[in-house]
Amino acid sequence: MRVTNGVYLAAVTTTAMGKPDTVYPVLLTDGTEAVLIDAGYPGRLADLQQALADAEVEITQLSQVIVTHQDIDHIGGVSALLEEVRKHRSVEVLAHALEKPYIQGEKRLIKVTDEVLANLDAMMPPGTPDTFKQALRALLESPPSAKVDRTIKDGDRLPICGGIVVIETPGHTPGHISLYHEPTRTLIAADALVVIDNQLRPSFPYTCVDYGQALRSLDRFAGFAIDRVICYHGGVYESDDVNHRIAELAAESPSLG
Repeated sequence: MRVTNGVYLAAVTTTAMGKPDTVYPVLLTDGTEAVLIDAGYPGRLADLQQALADAEVEITQLSQVIVTHQDIDHIGGVSALLEEVRKHRSVEVLAHALEKPYIQGEKRLIKVTDEVLANLDAMMPPGTPDTFKQALRALLESPPSAKVDRTIKDGDRLPICGGIVVIETPGHTPGHISLYHEPTRTLIAADALVVIDNQLRPSFPYTCVDYGQALRSLDRFAGFAIDRVICYHGGVYESDDVNHRIAELAAESPSLG
């Protein structure tokens, strides 16, 4: 799905809690090299391959995968994708240092607590098959992992696809990052922001390890001239003054989330 020149969405869909759920990894390309930002749910490699085909990007052009944070819907597809790409070329995985041990499987995902695992069955819709419950538990206890080849931090500029700036936006997770694509003035917010009914909103409070910090992180976007935002949940948001809308959200009280 083309967003603007060199920027594409990869729609990755799975069934979560009894209903379809689509997330939006981002594919950047300059015609020579390509970068994928996040990789969707496990078992959905075909969705990523379709996105590459739609963007007319060969798998041999994919040189980097940037993982914005550790959540399963972001890391789930990384290992299968790497296995496929590395049949053809080397590819580098980048992430924040605070997220690295979770992505590599050295630590349990921060949101997969003992309490979550204990109450997992109760969270399922009535009639959920036992096989699905068992599969979900196994996935959360032992999610797909991938080696992080290089850590990135706030202010880093990646000289690929015209320039990508790393913005640390903790709160959703401790090492959550967003990215700014310089040539198209596109903010790739990951889970720092969401789009609901065509409206831009902060990440849901219940998905954040620190919702107050997540709101404060929105101030970090103020120094960037933004034409559009791509949210992992909800897709693309465009308006006449994106920066003003983000400033309004950053000023919200945590109690309003």
